[in-house]
Amino acid sequence: MPSDASTSPAVTCTVATARTVGLRAVDLTRRFADRTVLDGVSLVASDGDRLGLVGENGAGKSTLLRLLAGADVPDAGSVHVGGTLGFLPQTVDVDRHVTVGALLDDALREVLALRARSTELEQAMARHPHDGALLAAYGEALEAFERREGWSAPARLDAAVQALGVAHLERDRRLEAVSGGQRSRLALAALLVARDDVLLLDEPTTHLDDEAVAFLEAQLRSWPGAMLVASHDRAFLDAVCTAVLDLDPSRDGGLTRYGGSYTDYRAAQADERRRWERAFADWQDEVDRLAVLARPAGHRIGHDREPRDNDKFIGHFLGQRQDATLARRVRDAQVRLDRLRAEPVPRPPAPLRFRAPEGADVRRDGVLVAARDVDVPGRVRLPALDVAHDTRLLVTGPNGAGKSSLLAVLAGELAPCSGRVLRACGVRVGLLAQEVRWADPSRNALSAFASGRTGDVEEHVRGLLEVGVLHPRELRTPVGRLSVGQQRRVALARLLTDVPHVLLLDEPTDHLSLSLVEELEEALAARPGALVVVSHDRWLRRRWDGDRLALAPAGGTSAGATVRP
Repeated sequence: MPSDASTSPAVTCTVATARTVGLRAVDLTRRFADRTVLDGVSLVASDGDRLGLVGENGAGKSTLLRLLAGADVPDAGSVHVGGTLGFLPQTVDVDRHVTVGALLDDALREVLALRARSTELEQAMARHPHDGALLAAYGEALEAFERREGWSAPARLDAAVQALGVAHLERDRRLEAVSGGQRSRLALAALLVARDDVLLLDEPTTHLDDEAVAFLEAQLRSWPGAMLVASHDRAFLDAVCTAVLDLDPSRDGGLTRYGGSYTDYRAAQADERRRWERAFADWQDEVDRLAVLARPAGHRIGHDREPRDNDKFIGHFLGQRQDATLARRVRDAQVRLDRLRAEPVPRPPAPLRFRAPEGADVRRDGVLVAARDVDVPGRVRLPALDVAHDTRLLVTGPNGAGKSSLLAVLAGELAPCSGRVLRACGVRVGLLAQEVRWADPSRNALSAFASGRTGDVEEHVRGLLEVGVLHPRELRTPVGRLSVGQQRRVALARLLTDVPHVLLLDEPTDHLSLSLVEELEEALAARPGALVVVSHDRWLRRRWDGDRLALAPAGGTSAGATVRP
């Protein structure tokens, strides 16, 4: 919803001009309980900047956007906004007694007020043609009206609600009677029409289909003001952004800005990773070298040989000099070693890795899972599907086509009313479902991970941390108190360490940070064994190099599936 940031003491607003910085944050810090989420974050966004905000779950993306919007107050630091500001949070909080029509009319309120103001000033100038103050005021009002594309605002509103799929909603319907996704799309339509000088968006593509996302991308690429958007949609970031701000800690710490699109950001990150790995290796080598030199035995001044007769008369003198030289070299090496250890190069975090399925080599020629004439009324219908040891299959289809149901059938967690599913003897099938459910949410993450497994606590800790999807500080947190993304990480860790022969992933990139998603995809590409994936992620779908299974809606008699490379 459009927001007047001037209502917050943490935000300073100024009148927008051609030279005014759209948005500037200085040394923002925000703490919650005993955890500091943001520490001294600064950024600048000028007119024409479209900045993508990325980072690990919990890194503070939503918190930063709320501080910039004035919806929250920082513990330290300041925010300066040049002009008007619009903010779309992840969960739209509006008066649910307000009607759809009132919400959309409010989007036009400021534009219509600017037009009315311009008309009043025109009439006043006709009466007082030599009043310079009236002329200046009229110029400012007209500039603001044109900057917000006031002439086309009503038509753009109609186009936005149509493209975002909310045009069918009755104008007199209250917002409490529409879904959360519809409220979000209505608020987004209002923001696009209001054309504020600064636009802040938190996961704007969550409730949008591909056509609506394409419309949003076109709108934002022509946005004249400053924009900052947090999103897990890599294709969206690639299409829209002129730079990427990464909140994940880098080697130097703090927020890092990368110029260009998301593709450029990935390339720059890969280069930075290589430099980081090389710097750590060089630092480690130098520490090891100096550690040897810092020991007296590490210096060899002379050779182990018997002195010659003509050497003996200077032996005592040279021995003293050698002792002094040795002591100096040991001391210098220790000073340099202490300096290196005081300013270490941190070890780059290990990327996610999959282990090869045990016994996969004995099943390379057979079908691991076979489905025939599967029918779950109203959910999924499939004539035939074979999953072999080397199957790599992306399942697509509209909502309601039964993609998740198909994975549940293949995993044996949903029994079809007719048809059959056969599994080869000894084949392990693992499923990552969209919704993670725990038998006992009060158990901590480590206990939930270890449930039903043999081994001691140290083995479970090592197994969970080796997968790389959870931070050590989260191991003792009750699994029910973890975020949705963290809970899916625990489930993913269980799945990966079970080493299934057939891996079934339902929306695997949901609720994961972009860095982890990239590592997950690289690991999937290198993983031996069968893989079946359901995903709405356009980035993943565009780059999928395996087979595709397109499911039709299961409600009609003609429902079926086709497989294509």
